[in-house]
Amino acid sequence: MTTPSIHLSDYQYHLPDDRIAKFPLDQRDASKLLHFEKGEISHHSFTDLPELLPDNTLMVFNNTKVIPARMIFQRNTGAKVEIFLLKPLAPSSVINEVMTNTHEVSWQTIIGNLKKWKDGEILTGQVVINSQTITLKASLSDRDRRVVTFQWDGQIPFVSLVEASGEVPLPPYLNRKAVEEDKPRYQTVYSRREGAVAAPTAGLHFTEEILSRLAIKGIKTEYLTLHVGAGTFQPIKDEDVVQHPMHSEQIVIHQDNVKRLLDHKGNIVPVGTTSMRTLESLYWYGVKLISSSDKSFLIPKLFPYEIQGEPPSLQESLQAVLDLMIANGQQEVTGHTEIMIMPGYDFKVCNGLVTNFHQPGSTLILLVAAFTKNHWRKIYEEALSYDYRFLSYGDSNLLWNNKV
Repeated sequence: MTTPSIHLSDYQYHLPDDRIAKFPLDQRDASKLLHFEKGEISHHSFTDLPELLPDNTLMVFNNTKVIPARMIFQRNTGAKVEIFLLKPLAPSSVINEVMTNTHEVSWQTIIGNLKKWKDGEILTGQVVINSQTITLKASLSDRDRRVVTFQWDGQIPFVSLVEASGEVPLPPYLNRKAVEEDKPRYQTVYSRREGAVAAPTAGLHFTEEILSRLAIKGIKTEYLTLHVGAGTFQPIKDEDVVQHPMHSEQIVIHQDNVKRLLDHKGNIVPVGTTSMRTLESLYWYGVKLISSSDKSFLIPKLFPYEIQGEPPSLQESLQAVLDLMIANGQQEVTGHTEIMIMPGYDFKVCNGLVTNFHQPGSTLILLVAAFTKNHWRKIYEEALSYDYRFLSYGDSNLLWNNKV
């Protein structure tokens, strides 16, 4: 692959505000489902999904769990300071280790009303957990980098404090405050690992009944983790999209994930762009292990486009990852990806995709354009004309690249 020349203006479309789904439907699986294959579009209900999938399909889900990352503290003057958790820095950058810490953690954040927060000032808040009142302290460790250190007593894990006091971090384009309904609905039914500050929204349509019907049909399922960051909402500002600073997101792969991917011989259909980014990044990690002296699990945004010659096969790449994990005695490996998937990208793992409808001029539109071989505009115009609901709480697509 070579780095493509992509113009942002070619990936814009008009999205009326009234087409943005501001609230979820009463039932998760009551959404519409657009099916795209070989240039043809058909319209369905999401409940039709099991029948639309071939028998030899492995569906891959992102089991990250959204944390209520928007925390509100009040100064003695009464002024409110909003702290939005972005990514952990101490005692570790590994999200799970930070969320289970019971004394002190530091995060890079976005701070609302930062000018009101004086240097050296400690903000405090009271959190009640199981009838125990915990005093949570927040101090500004680095104003320029927006680093906040939280301290507390009581041997309570940080995740419990966040869940008891934080607000659901709804996407900015919903343009409303979170309500009680958002706590369960801006979360997949299979979420397990706390750490995301945005939901893997393609998974919001799934119910236990849908998952059961997939199992009855014999559709295999696999769960891995990408902790979705706030950067997923960062708009592209450069006309030359390659200049866009891709955000880094933490991924966690289990040894069993790699084994099952190696054993599977049919369709691989990620649920959501986050699952797709994780799977494709896993392939490129194997390529790094095979072809580079750099063995770190960090996939830079343009790494796939800089590989010279014929890259290894999927089997060779996954086997390299598995061999390293076995040699190191690792059941899990944690990495980071900045991968930028855009037209010209050659998909190595995925040949189907369940996803929602995305913002104009976003990195996710570029991904869909790459996957559908630039049929994205046809798909989106059709969805708009058929009254589909857009963005996080909106309707769904099942897209195919090459069905096996």
